[in-house]
Amino acid sequence: MADAYIIDAVRTPRGIGKQGKGALAHMHPQHLAATVLKALKERNNLKTEEVDDIIWSTSTQRGKQGGDMGRMAALDAGYDVKASGTTLDRFCGGGITAVNFAAAQIMSGMEDCVIAGGTEMMSLTAAMGAEDMESGKPPLGMGSGNARLNINHPQSHQGICGDAIASKEGFTREELDRAGLESQQKAAVAIAEGRFSKSLVPVIDDDGNVVLDRDEFPRPQTTAEGLASLKPSFAAMADVPYNKDGDTFRKQINRKYPDLDIQHFHHAGNSSGVVDGAAAVLLASKEYAEKQGWKPRARIVAMANIGDDPTLMLNAPVPAAKKVLEKAGLTVDDIDLFEINEAFAVVSEKFIRDLNLPREKVNVNGGSIALGHPIGATGSILIGTIVDELERQEKRYGLVTMCAAGGMAPAIIVERLAA
Repeated sequence: MADAYIIDAVRTPRGIGKQGKGALAHMHPQHLAATVLKALKERNNLKTEEVDDIIWSTSTQRGKQGGDMGRMAALDAGYDVKASGTTLDRFCGGGITAVNFAAAQIMSGMEDCVIAGGTEMMSLTAAMGAEDMESGKPPLGMGSGNARLNINHPQSHQGICGDAIASKEGFTREELDRAGLESQQKAAVAIAEGRFSKSLVPVIDDDGNVVLDRDEFPRPQTTAEGLASLKPSFAAMADVPYNKDGDTFRKQINRKYPDLDIQHFHHAGNSSGVVDGAAAVLLASKEYAEKQGWKPRARIVAMANIGDDPTLMLNAPVPAAKKVLEKAGLTVDDIDLFEINEAFAVVSEKFIRDLNLPREKVNVNGGSIALGHPIGATGSILIGTIVDELERQEKRYGLVTMCAAGGMAPAIIVERLAA
């Protein structure tokens, strides 16, 4: 089996995902995707007519985010028409899956140069989600209203799932708030030291004006006292019927876990931020990289996917990590750095606890609590982040995983190639 190499990775800044408040909220999502595709082309003298495929991740493929963004954004970026593109959806996990699919094509010997990435404008998807709720449609990841599916696998709102897991596993509000504060503090250091500068590319409008050149979401002024004062975000909505049958998010979980007393712990300060953003990763075979004179930055070691309980939704990262480690023939101790998406504080805290990880190896530059989570793009962002950090620390192995709706998690292990 051939090796697949990461040549380069880029991302946009993450803008606040609210109409009228975020710097990117007025942009077309294809523009964000084209921004990172252009950056890969310019930074690597990329011959776009030789790009075999562009595999893109977008979770909410409706409206401006519909219509195969992978292909349309490539055309918008000025790529040759020979550069094909496709778009996939694995909810939050799509950004990792896009890279995994690209690597698999190269490792199989079928392709030589593939770009993977993702885009999500939460400023658009949040509005669509609110419209769905008002019209009685189930929220994203709840089985699309399939009554039979929800009888067999009752599904709830992801925030209430996070609260349910925290209640079931015995995490405290103080522990989760501490994780939220730590994310902000780590991100503040990373930004101050320019740790994201290698991958970060500004968003520029059609008139040549810089729209955003820094992450807009972090709140370095966050304090433990401020977090403690925040009211839980999901308590009020847990018992509000979301359809004509009177179903509530709490009822969905309690149908499978009738004895679980769901307490509420998560709020805006210990949950992932709502943001807009895009990311892209350039992958190539050894032969193609040598032909182009590229020096690969990392090698794909192993990839894995796994499913877990869709009712609790967020618990698959630990089994995904174990599966990808087994595929790689490595142990937890062999991994130098971990990126586990901070969808909610309980996800990363459970990951650290269950795998008995040293905290200094996990999300060392902060995570989605501080920086935000543009759903379809985050996995590709995290892969770029871990390659950058492996290089900065001169470490060898990095593991990336994240929870996804439906109770899934993809995972990937990369190996830094020494300079």
